[in-house]
Amino acid sequence: MSTRRFLILVAFVLVIAACNGVSTPQVMNDETVHVRLLMGYRPDVQFAPLYVAAERGYYEDAGIEIEFSHIPETEALQLVGANEVQFAIVSGEQTPLARAQGLPVVYVMAWWQDYPVGIAASKDSGIGSPTDLVGKRVGIPGLYGASYVGYRALLSVTGVSDTDVSLDAIGYNQVEALYEGQEDAVVIYANNEPLQLEAQGFPVNVMRVADYVHLASNGLITNEETIQNHPDLIRRMVEATLKGLQDTIEDPDMAYEMAKLYVEGLEQANETVMRGVLNASIDFWEAERLGYSDPASWENMQRVLIEMGLLEEEIDLSQAFTNEFLP
Repeated sequence: MSTRRFLILVAFVLVIAACNGVSTPQVMNDETVHVRLLMGYRPDVQFAPLYVAAERGYYEDAGIEIEFSHIPETEALQLVGANEVQFAIVSGEQTPLARAQGLPVVYVMAWWQDYPVGIAASKDSGIGSPTDLVGKRVGIPGLYGASYVGYRALLSVTGVSDTDVSLDAIGYNQVEALYEGQEDAVVIYANNEPLQLEAQGFPVNVMRVADYVHLASNGLITNEETIQNHPDLIRRMVEATLKGLQDTIEDPDMAYEMAKLYVEGLEQANETVMRGVLNASIDFWEAERLGYSDPASWENMQRVLIEMGLLEEEIDLSQAFTNEFLP
């Protein structure tokens, strides 16, 4: 999306919000608040910690009636920025990009401690490091979002120029494109597509962004209006979510079974692959202090975004994220 189109969308959402008045959390009774949590495109086993928090009553205990709503990330940012909705799960690069365009979103809980994007190539391809990609064809879903940011970050920190690699936008067909030999390598989520390929008898080498640079990753955002007027709601939301995350890390089998209540088709899916996805995701979630945002990861992210030209100048990162709402 161009900067001009993004600004137009932001302006439109803010005008609508102004016409409707400032949104506040919907109070159900004296003790319960209805919260609509915006998430990725569709229900997925990777959202298991949220399902666990709901099923085990952690949100209810926190006085929150939770509603999971799946919409595109850019729409979620606009709605939270306009205070039409108070919470969303977004990838790490989205907060500085949104703030640079005037959206007052704030990242309040780090869910993923490491950036999950990587590049996969066949085991027998001879591609085992980013420098091996020079002169090769690499497939990527599109020139946007976390996949593109992760790809560019990986090349940047290893000294590979983006002009040294032929990058093809192929949509979300990385598994087929690599399996059928249409691309030499593909940009993937390290906790997902490699497992699908391995299940098809196609072993791969995976170059994880997280092994080369620490970047701010997926987490919970709110907005400045909610921070000012409803800080206790944020604390309760963060604490309940982290309880679900902790339970999932400690008992992934339980979490997988609870995910079946929310993810259509999970009962019929390849259980080995899907359980593998959940376990691989947990590797990205674990931390000494769950929810904590490392300031260095945000500085690294900002540097990458400036190098890519997605940010024109530095923003005040102290306003973009906070750890003050962690238990």
